[in-house]
Amino acid sequence: MSAPILVFDSGIGGLTVLRELRTHMPDRKFVYVADDAGFPYGDWQEDRLRERIVSLFKDLVPHYAPQLAVIACNTASTLVLEDLRAAFDIPFVGTVPAIKPAAERTRSGLISVLATPGTVRRDYTRDLIGRFAGHCAVRLVGSSELARLTEQSILGGETSDDAIAAEIASCFVEEEGRRTDIVVLACTHYPLIANRFRQLAPWPVDWLDPAEAIARRARSLSPAADDMPEGFDQAHFTSGEASYAMRRLIRGFGLEFSSERD
Repeated sequence: MSAPILVFDSGIGGLTVLRELRTHMPDRKFVYVADDAGFPYGDWQEDRLRERIVSLFKDLVPHYAPQLAVIACNTASTLVLEDLRAAFDIPFVGTVPAIKPAAERTRSGLISVLATPGTVRRDYTRDLIGRFAGHCAVRLVGSSELARLTEQSILGGETSDDAIAAEIASCFVEEEGRRTDIVVLACTHYPLIANRFRQLAPWPVDWLDPAEAIARRARSLSPAADDMPEGFDQAHFTSGEASYAMRRLIRGFGLEFSSERD
């Protein structure tokens, strides 16, 4: 059996990327690692978070011996991707705001990037805007609550429409007869409730999910597997715990919870 592909996120958002990876690479095995003990990453000081993620990978890489790792998290990718590439001798595929394709598709020239505060304040994000969207008006919307609301909603908790609508409201801009026509989903949690975004939006927009582009890039770096995988892929949570609702969710994504890295 070929070495697995490791998919890493702060929580369940990376499941949206895992789903697309499986579509493009059905013959690969995957290990999904959720740093739920550190969730949400938006609450962390940058240097401490960088140290935490690199430290986690010092354990994960030798244990799972992955052929490559997908960092299915915008906050982690914009912060620590280069550190990981320097520290480990495997390919890393990151998740960064899909600003370039948004700039290529927009008709109105008004784009919003819906992200976490960490992704919004990164120079990396602003560099992408400068390189690829100089002809557009790009609004950066950093939500400190939306990732939490997403996990709460997906795991069966009550989340009001008003709470979600308040978090996405700033994405919608009207200016000189033009309206925002693309919202970049710059947190992998957000596609999990994109249908609610569509229902609550004041007008239709293209909600741009980067998962397909991530999957294509990962496939280009992954050698073909020798045979088709059997059974469930493995999910590891850094807390070592998972609620019944969480276990049901990850089972639906073809994952089997492991409290031990065995």
